[in-house]
Amino acid sequence: MFSYLGKVKVGDSYPVRIMGIINLSPESFYKGSVFLKGEQISSVARSMAESGAEIIDIGAYSTAPYLKTGVSEEKEIERIELALREITKIDKDISISVDTFRARVAERALSLGCQIVNDVTGLKKEKEIASVVREHDASLVVMAYDPKGRIYSKPIRRILTALKESLRIAEEFGIEKRRIAVDPGIGFFREEGAGPAFSMQKVMPWYSWDMHIINNLRKIKKLGLPVAISISRKSFIGKVLGIEKPEGRLIGSIASTVVAVERGANIIRTHDVLETFHAVRMAEAIIRS
Repeated sequence: MFSYLGKVKVGDSYPVRIMGIINLSPESFYKGSVFLKGEQISSVARSMAESGAEIIDIGAYSTAPYLKTGVSEEKEIERIELALREITKIDKDISISVDTFRARVAERALSLGCQIVNDVTGLKKEKEIASVVREHDASLVVMAYDPKGRIYSKPIRRILTALKESLRIAEEFGIEKRRIAVDPGIGFFREEGAGPAFSMQKVMPWYSWDMHIINNLRKIKKLGLPVAISISRKSFIGKVLGIEKPEGRLIGSIASTVVAVERGANIIRTHDVLETFHAVRMAEAIIRS
């Protein structure tokens, strides 16, 4: 079982891959990940590549499910264009992912050097984005997104159902399965929220939901695809540790990442590349022993 995310082979026979996050939106929940100037972006991208990231994920629209944000397509494209001009300059063999659910934004990003689309709505907001991915022969990360109101379904069942729906859309548009990874959507299934990728659930407190998903990550591998997970500095860590601001959640992020690796995660999306890279490689070494 493996997939190609850009130039990177991802799967159980390969090391866990690190996907570094560069946010281009001042609205993002963690201000330490936001970079708005060209020289900042190129410097951070280079540092991430040197620190162990094999994929860099750029996002210009904050989709945090507890924030009411909105960015026009024009502004999102403008931010993406700036970042890609800088990142494609660096002399590093790295794949670039664009975090967007908009077909027009994805089209522009892929035409400028991105190889991966990371869609937090699982192709469900704009199905046309699947056509864009196929036309560019790009790779795809689909996140579990379930706006259909199955609010009392148990976590793993609901995540699997949502992802299967996204995979059916991908198949309908001719996207090769070997170019897809799945993401269970840590932080996005809540009792209340906002944003384009928010999914309502009424089963348990949102932070319990997130921990339950991480603890049962192997069940998502039933789909036969690599699992990507984004844990970095998220709110469930703050809730458990009593740390309101994301700036204080690094240690909790690392601890949660190690558990996710033990439970079978194949891609870790993170703000903190070097620390995460060391933790992941150490966890893998212990697991192999």
